[in-house]
Amino acid sequence: MCIHYAASSHNQLIFAICAFATCGGYHGYLQVKVDCSAQRQNNLSINIDFGYPFRLQQIHFKAPLCDTSREEVVFLNGDFSAAAQFFVTVGVLAFLYSFFATFVYVFYQNKYLKNNRGPLVDFLVTVTFSLMWLLSSCCWAKSLTDIKAATNPTEVLLLIASCREKENRCATTQEPLWSRLNTSTVFGFLNAILWSGNIWFVFKETGWYKTGQRYPSRTSSRKRSSEMRERLYSESSFDQPDDSFGPFRQDSFTESRGDYDKQFERQASINQSQVSFSLPETYLGKAVIYERENKVASQGPVIFVNEM
Repeated sequence: MCIHYAASSHNQLIFAICAFATCGGYHGYLQVKVDCSAQRQNNLSINIDFGYPFRLQQIHFKAPLCDTSREEVVFLNGDFSAAAQFFVTVGVLAFLYSFFATFVYVFYQNKYLKNNRGPLVDFLVTVTFSLMWLLSSCCWAKSLTDIKAATNPTEVLLLIASCREKENRCATTQEPLWSRLNTSTVFGFLNAILWSGNIWFVFKETGWYKTGQRYPSRTSSRKRSSEMRERLYSESSFDQPDDSFGPFRQDSFTESRGDYDKQFERQASINQSQVSFSLPETYLGKAVIYERENKVASQGPVIFVNEM
């Protein structure tokens, strides 16, 4: 558990850094050129710089007026700081919490699991960050689309009065690169997926999941009780014939064995009476053993003594 959570928090930490770093550290650059037909001012380059937090209405530049020698101050349109700052704030908070969670998982695992407070807090925070990542990523993706539209060279040239005149020529010499901001949006949605997937693993450590495992539902308990009843019934029905016929068979076997022993004793007494008229004999060793056919099976050495 500790290794899995530490690895998961490490991934969350890295993805959070990538998300807010690519957005918060962005700097865009746009360059346009104005060529006046009156040839008073030709090939004038205008540099327009913008970046985080994308308050474009505060960004201004000076453009020449071809009819006169004066210059005008032009401002861009739009304020997209709310979505950008919200996205970066979520990234920074997620980074700090992931760093703190990794430290707790590694060094204070026992206190984390004590009284079930740590898993519950972790579960609630994980759910909150999952929703915040999803919401901030959607807002930032929409704002990024608006920023691209506001800084589009065609739109910027329309803001310049000299470029709105047909006899003057205006062109764009350099456009901003959007790959970094596009990457920040991708990292935002990846963070939402990563935090949402971690909800299940954190929920398994909470008391809510363990209570559900400890006390199963009524349907499962009823199924188990019915299965146990069927098993006991089958075992009792299988053992019943042996119990009913077993004593009877054992009694009959003992009775038949007793009758056989009595018959054997009677035959042995008859044989002894038949051989009693012979000469007295003395035998040593083991006694005479009779078989069922009333024959002497084996006997010890016999010594005959004749009486006069």
